[in-house]
Amino acid sequence: MLQVHNLNVVLDDLVLAKDMSFSLEPGKVNVIIGPNGTGKSTLLKTLFGDIQPTSGDIRFANDILQRKHLSRWRKQFGYMPQDIRLDVELSVLEVVLLGQLNNLGYRLDDSIIKEALTALDKIGLLHLANRSVNKLSGGQCQMILFAQALMRKPKILMLDEPVSALDLYFQQVLLDHLDTQTKQQGWITLMVLHDLNLAAQYADNLLVLKNGHLVASGHPRDILTPALVKDVYKVNADVTKDASGIPFVRTIRNNRVLDTTTNKESKARLIAKEQAMKITEGAI
Repeated sequence: MLQVHNLNVVLDDLVLAKDMSFSLEPGKVNVIIGPNGTGKSTLLKTLFGDIQPTSGDIRFANDILQRKHLSRWRKQFGYMPQDIRLDVELSVLEVVLLGQLNNLGYRLDDSIIKEALTALDKIGLLHLANRSVNKLSGGQCQMILFAQALMRKPKILMLDEPVSALDLYFQQVLLDHLDTQTKQQGWITLMVLHDLNLAAQYADNLLVLKNGHLVASGHPRDILTPALVKDVYKVNADVTKDASGIPFVRTIRNNRVLDTTTNKESKARLIAKEQAMKITEGAI
């Protein structure tokens, strides 16, 4: 179990996390949601050790996050940050193999190569194995980095907006595979998603952040309500549920407010047009 207790993160007088406490269990997909700039990516970076907490502690099993043992701590993670650029002269297969960097030697073991090829096959990109990553689209790069993260065989898997550049098909491929592997391997999976409906479909547990605070947590069917969406995102929404109790969020468009100046100008043009028609009819 990954446990976060009274976590506070303050950088340059900006509060990025305030008194956060939660526990994440193995075999479950946890999804962080919340508005832009509310601390979602900061939380992942803090758990990984990129950002040092101002106070509080983070524990996994019998280990505690400490700067002096950061390398050991990170070996337990598969971490896929947001917006990584693959500006390297490597093939897709080579990039995936880097997920096993600690086990690579002068000669590649056939079993590791087979494992990397299998990972690519499961996400539908085996045909790209020998292509240079410089030739890939942004969405393909995301999928390749996902395969690399899986190759690390993590105990904790963290992904920051892993489907942001993917079309509907590959969103489903990635998230279905992630859900299956999380449950089969007993991983603790934590990812950031902006799409509330994807979060509702795939999360076993939602963590809702607002201004650096954890304002709600639990299964989507229990906490994803119109009131929560209004409070966190400042928009009105309908929330319905399917036969399985999975919520579906549909935002409600605000009524359009007429610009009185523009409205007056439109009326003036209409009057001018009517007068011109009368003059034309009189001339005829």
